[in-house]
Amino acid sequence: MSQAGTVYGQGLYTLAQEEGLEEQILGELAVLQTAFGENPEFLKLLASHNIPLQERLDLLEESFRGKVHQYVLNFLKLLTEKNHIRQFPECCKAYREQYNTDKGILEVQVFTAIALSDAQKVRLTDKLTALTGKKISLLCKIDPAVLGGVRLRYDGCQVDGTIQGRLDEMSKTLKNEVNYGT
Repeated sequence: MSQAGTVYGQGLYTLAQEEGLEEQILGELAVLQTAFGENPEFLKLLASHNIPLQERLDLLEESFRGKVHQYVLNFLKLLTEKNHIRQFPECCKAYREQYNTDKGILEVQVFTAIALSDAQKVRLTDKLTALTGKKISLLCKIDPAVLGGVRLRYDGCQVDGTIQGRLDEMSKTLKNEVNYGT
């Protein structure tokens, strides 16, 4: 993560926290991040030096006034003015990380071959909560490379309970046995 993304994201979080708006602004940032991800040309437009700064700021005002909290709108304007608007996704990541830390939330990426049922998500969440003592936020992703089972990533760790992971582990074990046996 870039230093600018971290500084600006944490700065916005501090402001939101002082006003009791952490969750609202987190939600608005998530919506904007999705929208910008679907329309990357918008961020390119805001970063373009071929368009006068005031026109870019006016575009933000027209696009988002009354649709997001004024702090979020001002944040977008500040990033545009300081030529850091391309760092918006990293700002969102830094904001979310600070939010999760303060709220005791652990984000867990879950990779499966097919979508988990609601009951499976509840069981997995309950088990992870019991193991970590934290509130769990599951980020479920379908990965065609997962033949079966589940792979988890959180806090820089990976837990591989996939069929491929088990086969790889068995292969390593067999290779070690063969190498030591000869």
